[in-house]
Amino acid sequence: MLEEAMAAIAQDGLAALTMSALAERLGTSGGHILYYFGSKDRLLLEALRWSEEQLTGERRALLGSRVTAARKLDQYLELYLPEGPRDPRWTLWIELWARTASNEQLKAAQEELDESWQRDLEALLAKGVEQGRFAPMDVPGRASELLALLDGLSTRVVLGQRGADRARALEHARSAAAALIPRL
Repeated sequence: MLEEAMAAIAQDGLAALTMSALAERLGTSGGHILYYFGSKDRLLLEALRWSEEQLTGERRALLGSRVTAARKLDQYLELYLPEGPRDPRWTLWIELWARTASNEQLKAAQEELDESWQRDLEALLAKGVEQGRFAPMDVPGRASELLALLDGLSTRVVLGQRGADRARALEHARSAAAALIPRL
């Protein structure tokens, strides 16, 4: 159900999604969906959480892999960035960001999801510093800077802005990571 909701939101946006249209796609009733989620905001949040759970598993596997810190950082960048315009996961993020200013529950959930990415990037960077692969740095600060840059690059790709595609975004992300996180 959450996978189909994510696809529907990515295709038409949350504003255009109706519970009855989603129910039709799923072969159930709108009341059934409302029973489980209560609102479109809750459906958005649960679809995003479901998507992020999958990525959390991939990040944890990445952090536990036996490759260099520099390679792990590159793989982290690849995992973070969207596949292309209207990437379903990233479309959910943009929809969520648009609603957080007026919804404390969504804002808290967004911060929780962001913190997971931050913690994992900090762990990766700290391990690289500890192993002598990265220069000493303010790990939380650098992780936050890099994530802000990745969010900006990702948004441009998802929105399909001219000159913004995954390959170019990855190139920019690698360049920024090299400047922010000097290797030894």
